[in-house]
Amino acid sequence: MRLSHFPRMAAGGMITALTIAGVGALTATPAYAAMAEVSAVHGIPNTPVDVYVNGEKTLENFAPGAVAGPMNLEEGAYDIALTKPGEPLANAILKVDDKDVLGGTNISIVAHLDANAQPKITSFANDTSKVDAGKARLIARHTAAAPAVDMRADGTPLFESLTHSAEAKADVIAGTVMADAVLAGTGTVVIGPADLELAEGTATILYAIGSADAGNLQAVAQTITGLHSAPAGVPSGDGGLAGTGAHTWWYLLAGAGILLLIGGGTRVATDRVYRR
Repeated sequence: MRLSHFPRMAAGGMITALTIAGVGALTATPAYAAMAEVSAVHGIPNTPVDVYVNGEKTLENFAPGAVAGPMNLEEGAYDIALTKPGEPLANAILKVDDKDVLGGTNISIVAHLDANAQPKITSFANDTSKVDAGKARLIARHTAAAPAVDMRADGTPLFESLTHSAEAKADVIAGTVMADAVLAGTGTVVIGPADLELAEGTATILYAIGSADAGNLQAVAQTITGLHSAPAGVPSGDGGLAGTGAHTWWYLLAGAGILLLIGGGTRVATDRVYRR
């Protein structure tokens, strides 16, 4: 399936869609608590969802192909559930209990299809290390119900034989490339092509989502900014929020509620969120 463009959401672009839930048990965040930066990616086609965290609705009508976050979350265990919009928690279509979130990490949680086209949650640890001047980081993640693919930049394979739930990354020259994905070892295009801007000092994460059998494969892009190696860089991974006081917002909201983002790709099992 060819797409005219890759949907791109800078991490932080969905903040206005969040619901502030008054969850007193989650807001007692001491200043010394280890924090994690968490983004959400929704990769289950045709399935908008409400997101519940510890029994409270925290995100409403989260649309497929959207990216939300990042937000700073205290290290701990969380119960996560996805429902159809407006449906009660008891009717959850996907649920994970006691999901561990490790402090000091930057992660993306992705709701997507497994290799058999069943919904699941997978988490990925994001590399927010600095990149050299003039460079950008490109990360590809296969979270679609589809065979192995090669990801190409300007027609040349950059990541080859990427299988389901796998990822690959490289630091490349910043600029605009024509990106697409083909069935591994072939020239059969299954996603794209589309122009992809790789800005200096950023990490661009491409997620293959959807189902090959259903003919709705597409790519969703998440951007993490502030990875410049120059002294002026701020390697926070806040996706554009570094200069707006996201950390301060968290503490101001501590007495009123919690902004929590959970959407697509991490494991349904209650394994640990941090993985490399």
